[in-house]
Amino acid sequence: MRAWQRVALALIAVLVAPLASAHKESDAYLTLRTDSSDAHRMRGQWDIALRDLDYAIGIDGNHDGAITWGEVKARRAAIETYALSHLVVKGDGLTCALAPTGQAIDEHTDGAYAVVLFDAVCDKNIPSRMTVVYTLMYDIDPYHRGIVTLHAGGHTAGAALGPSHPEASLDLREPDRWGEFTSFLVDGIWHIWTGIDHILFLLSLLFPAVLLRRGGWQPVERFWAACLDVVKIVTAFSVSHSITLTLAVLGLVHVPSRLVESGIALSVLIAALNNIFPLVHRRIWLVAFAFGLIHGLGFASALTGLQLPPGAMAASLGGFSVGVEIGQEAIVLAFLPVAFLVRRTAFYRIGVLRWGSWAIVVIATGWLIERAFDVAIPGFDLLLPN
Repeated sequence: MRAWQRVALALIAVLVAPLASAHKESDAYLTLRTDSSDAHRMRGQWDIALRDLDYAIGIDGNHDGAITWGEVKARRAAIETYALSHLVVKGDGLTCALAPTGQAIDEHTDGAYAVVLFDAVCDKNIPSRMTVVYTLMYDIDPYHRGIVTLHAGGHTAGAALGPSHPEASLDLREPDRWGEFTSFLVDGIWHIWTGIDHILFLLSLLFPAVLLRRGGWQPVERFWAACLDVVKIVTAFSVSHSITLTLAVLGLVHVPSRLVESGIALSVLIAALNNIFPLVHRRIWLVAFAFGLIHGLGFASALTGLQLPPGAMAASLGGFSVGVEIGQEAIVLAFLPVAFLVRRTAFYRIGVLRWGSWAIVVIATGWLIERAFDVAIPGFDLLLPN
């Protein structure tokens, strides 16, 4: 085996290795409302995915993969203890006492959720500032995120929290829209960087950006020509996923999660196959635009459950969208200069473009089978993207 072939294999192994240790990203939705009949009390509702609770504390009693209401009820005390021990609510700096009041099951687009109902009893009458410290799954899943929404009188505020950003301070008198914007901006960046399927789709489109199809793959001569193609691709992808992201979050479009996730896997598969068996080698931006519509629906799942007034929704949605753009631009800026420098080598044309695309084809095919047919491929579950 030639030296460049060994290097290519090593590179592919490095790229694929992080996938093998990735867990599926988890979301939870925490809502706090002031109680008009009791100035010291806030009513809380916490929706936590059953799959996450099973992973954290084990609620599938017979280990058959199907969690029943009976199994949830049997573990009610454990669920409440686990959840409330990972939440701190403070009113004007004073910790509020948390007490469970009920439990239920609800269906979200990505499956069944346990609903933990609780009260937060504060020493002061409705405080002017609430602080939420959120540490659910912090020691299990570094990509977990909690969408926190606070309703106080006529005001509503929101934040996205997780292991890397566990605390938010929300003003009940005048919500901090800039704080909401930046909170969801960071969330958008991490959503791209931990969304392996989105990253592989983007890379599949970028691989041929420094090459031209003329009988075979030939290197482009000018860097700015390659940049122009990349700008077209990224812009088309950004515009299209922003359209469906906005429509879905506003509730104007609804597509079942299973179809969306299958469509994303299919888009990754087609984009990678096109590098191996080129059918579309001009106007790749049209491919990016078409499949970006599907990816936008996938991004929207990250904001599902937000019930905010127009101002708060605009801040949250805007911040998340900008974060997604920053995340993908960072990938482009890291990839393109290096790809341009090595574009003439067999390492890039064969090792990265051909073998890298084949590796993506294999991964995307597995995702497509698992998502479309709701089956688990033995040993493949570790490759599931966020």
